Amino acid sequence: MRRKRKIKILATLGPSSNSADTIEALFRAGADIFRINMSHTSHAAMCELVGAIRAIETKYDRPIGILVDLQGPKLRIGRFEGNAVELEPGRSFVLDSDDRPGDTERVHLPHPEIFAVLEAGHTILLDDGRVSLKVVEVGSGRAVTEVVQGRRLSDRKGVSLPDSTLRTSALTDKDRQDLHAALEQEVDWIALSFIQRPDDIAEARKLVGGRAGIMAKIEKPQALQRIDEIIDLSDAIMVARGDLGVELPLERVPGIQKQLTRTARRAGKPVVVATQMLESMIAAPVPTRAEVSDVAIAVFEGADAVMLSAESAAGEFPVEAVETMNRIAEAVEEDKLFTTIIHAQRTDPESTGADTIAASARQIADTLGLAAIVCFTSSGSTGLRASRERPNVPVIALSPVRRTARRLSVVWGLHCVVTEDAHNVGEMVNRACAIAANEGFATPGQRIIITAGVPFGTSGATNLLRIAFIAPDGSSGV
Repeated sequence: MRRKRKIKILATLGPSSNSADTIEALFRAGADIFRINMSHTSHAAMCELVGAIRAIETKYDRPIGILVDLQGPKLRIGRFEGNAVELEPGRSFVLDSDDRPGDTERVHLPHPEIFAVLEAGHTILLDDGRVSLKVVEVGSGRAVTEVVQGRRLSDRKGVSLPDSTLRTSALTDKDRQDLHAALEQEVDWIALSFIQRPDDIAEARKLVGGRAGIMAKIEKPQALQRIDEIIDLSDAIMVARGDLGVELPLERVPGIQKQLTRTARRAGKPVVVATQMLESMIAAPVPTRAEVSDVAIAVFEGADAVMLSAESAAGEFPVEAVETMNRIAEAVEEDKLFTTIIHAQRTDPESTGADTIAASARQIADTLGLAAIVCFTSSGSTGLRASRERPNVPVIALSPVRRTARRLSVVWGLHCVVTEDAHNVGEMVNRACAIAANEGFATPGQRIIITAGVPFGTSGATNLLRIAFIAPDGSSGV
């Protein structure tokens, strides 16, 4: 199951793809990691999905990552008499704490935390930005607004606050319950929704306790204001373009995507580009030309992974969507401009021995035309450093820790293999050469470069480089 591309594919599971046979078909089509959206999944259903994925992992002897996406706080207005009203631009409209059904003049807003942070001049967006309100006056449990952009507004529509930072936690009671259930199933990644500040990450990190990677979904303007701190506290980020496009002008989203991708790459943290990448494939067997270009841009930018949401979760063509994304990625990475663009974005290594080793391995592999880079990694940090260099040659990440290999399944360019740790240099070289040959990355007579840490079994101590020949029997040469 060796992939012919370096960017990874994250596929969301749902009604169209929750059977074991379909999940296996998605994996064979190119999915490297699966997302379980807790907005629509019960704990029992999550357990069944995890079990199905682990069975496929065992069948193909290939680590597969599982991402559980927490719902986060859902802010919604109340109900209307007659279920909907028509809001006209220029008219006054009040949001208040009165739970009676609303009308064209007011509606219930059952979130006191919103009133606590609203100020005159702030914008309130309803129904995914279709209705825009400007705050005129704020009192106790009451906000008077002017309708800037009006239309028909129905019951329980979502509320977005692009100018206001809520003081409450990004984790709801439901999120904490879902997080506990996910950790019991030993999932690999937890995605946090609607984070606004570093404190949101710090709180989740205490609860997770290192048992899973934390992926911060960047979908609020407030998160962009403190993005360096958020990336520093996170293990990965997701560019959640759907909500970003609600709370920010649409024309700003492409630039923000590039900014976030490059910032995460500089920090050595995986970055996932998500939302509406092949949206038309929910109902059609082929995407639009614009969608193909959208996926291609993420690949050219060097993102670690691209994600399918409703396309694979609820669409009519989930497997075809993964196959299409796989073909686009392969074609882009074969383009003669791809390597030039990727290399132009490369950053200098950090001033540590491990980063210097990773940069040297990449340079040596490129200069000598080696078949592959093989890195031994227990914690995953060596694999992340090797990926950060974006080498031309394949990178094989060998780990004795299955959970590490699963977590690295979202990382650009890494082909992960679970194997016993080496006990000495000779065993290290022999194992690296044998696996490189058996996995189809090197043939007899070719050379590979190996990175590891001495003493063996010490996490985060990458300090060794070794070039080895592949002997005719697949073992190491001189």
